[in-house]
Amino acid sequence: MDVIEAIMNRRSIRKYKDKPVTDEQIKTILEAAMVAPSAGNAQPWHFIICRDKETQSKVKEINPYAAMADKAPLGILVCADLSLEKFPGYWVQDCSAATQNILLAAHSLGLGSVWTGIHPIKEREEGFQKLFNLPDQVIPLAYVVIGYPDQDHKTPSRYKPERIHYDKW
Repeated sequence: MDVIEAIMNRRSIRKYKDKPVTDEQIKTILEAAMVAPSAGNAQPWHFIICRDKETQSKVKEINPYAAMADKAPLGILVCADLSLEKFPGYWVQDCSAATQNILLAAHSLGLGSVWTGIHPIKEREEGFQKLFNLPDQVIPLAYVVIGYPDQDHKTPSRYKPERIHYDKW
């Protein structure tokens, strides 16, 4: 699958088959995450791989939009270590780029995924910090749920020429 095809056909998947994601697939996904661009090449990210069903069931208590987490074989918590930042505040962009790479890499491997947001909602940040025992300087950005898709997804065009401007508004 080429990059344009992956971008155009990837969709959020919320239903998964009862089939494990392999360690090799996880490594490939995380390698893709870690080649994302970051401000000053700081690479402030950390990732927690969650396969534990008990922990996954608690995720939906913190973030209702991650209700499918305990039905998937895997979740990846994307975090930023603020002590690694070169340019304060850019961690959100850095970790967002890494998260997008996770989604695209998973899709290219035949997996489905969905980005469930944590930051900037303080209650969610605190809930994930507690659930995953994060150090104080580590902020969770997103919890990505991953597994083999158990739903069909359509890929309609979202191209809107009226939202494109050249040179000026």
